[in-house]
Amino acid sequence: MNAGVRKWIRVLGIMSGTSMDGVDYALCAIREGEVRLLDLWHAEFPAGLRRRLHAAARSELRTYPLAQLHHDLGRFYARHARGGGRKTRPHWIGVHGQTVYHQPDGRHPATWQMGEPAYLAEALRAPVVSNFRVADLAAGGQGAPLATLFHRVVFAAPGQHRAVNNLGGISNVTSMDWRKGREPRVLAFDTGPANVLIDMAARHYSRGRMDMDRDGAWASRGRAAEWLLERWLRHPYFRRPPPKSTGRELFGEPFWTRAHAEAQAARLGAADLLATLTALTARSIALNYRWHLRQIPDEVILTGGGAENPVLREEIRRALAIFRPDVRVRTGTQMGWPSSSIEPAAFALLAWRRMMGLPGNLPATTGARRAVLLGQVSECSGRA
Repeated sequence: MNAGVRKWIRVLGIMSGTSMDGVDYALCAIREGEVRLLDLWHAEFPAGLRRRLHAAARSELRTYPLAQLHHDLGRFYARHARGGGRKTRPHWIGVHGQTVYHQPDGRHPATWQMGEPAYLAEALRAPVVSNFRVADLAAGGQGAPLATLFHRVVFAAPGQHRAVNNLGGISNVTSMDWRKGREPRVLAFDTGPANVLIDMAARHYSRGRMDMDRDGAWASRGRAAEWLLERWLRHPYFRRPPPKSTGRELFGEPFWTRAHAEAQAARLGAADLLATLTALTARSIALNYRWHLRQIPDEVILTGGGAENPVLREEIRRALAIFRPDVRVRTGTQMGWPSSSIEPAAFALLAWRRMMGLPGNLPATTGARRAVLLGQVSECSGRA
């Protein structure tokens, strides 16, 4: 193993998720077995860029505007990477990119995360690791979830069964059962929708004035339609065993179009539909745990934007308590890791591993044939 693994290295992790609301930056100090958060900031996507990203995810852009968007997004990442003039500089950078297509199943799996990394390498004069998912996909895996190693390093606890559940656009869970043995038993997969459908409903009913149901205020005024929930929870993805991953292809625009039509036919108001979509996220998470984990964990740590929604948090707690009344539900912020820091910090760790020549995937969770180096490196000669 590289002798440098015991030396602290500053790595900037950059993440923009399925919700497509903006970019989270986490500057971390990393060495073998340890990750420390040094700084954290966020950059909102301007409305025009956000519209183009949504259009790309809906396959509405042709070749030229798609190429232009790839470069414009890379320039946006670079423009905000200095974090408002912060003087602490990274040695390395890991950028996930913006997923506009993820289809890991079938004979011809494919995934694409947009955002040209050369602009980051030029702006910060540091190596940039990007395009993390394709190496796992080429090795027969799902290319997801990839934050699992970070969750294990930061949150696994001997003698406990903990789960970290990220609530971005899509919900993904990492179960770490360390009640026996020298290492935790790890299982990770996407459970289905988190915020993506809730955000779509908020944008629709606010006529674009709102990007989310902030604090669950809208859903709190409604009542979930149980008959719709029962129908939606029969979606085959939820019962499908891991390894599995998903995205907007299953739980984005196509699902929203059908759900909205059903709600209109039943004369459901906006608040009732928001409440129903919020309950869908919570109950699909609980059912995934019930069907695919050996038991409901002792403790569930919620991260990502959805962890800031108190209505969604309470729905998840109630849904899990049906199967285990004593389950503890906490947030990443309560554990010392702000919810918006965890995903970018995870890709900072993956970038560190790539530069150290260490594998980044866990084949048992992604379904890959073997552990592989994740990410491709873009370099720029000289430091700024």
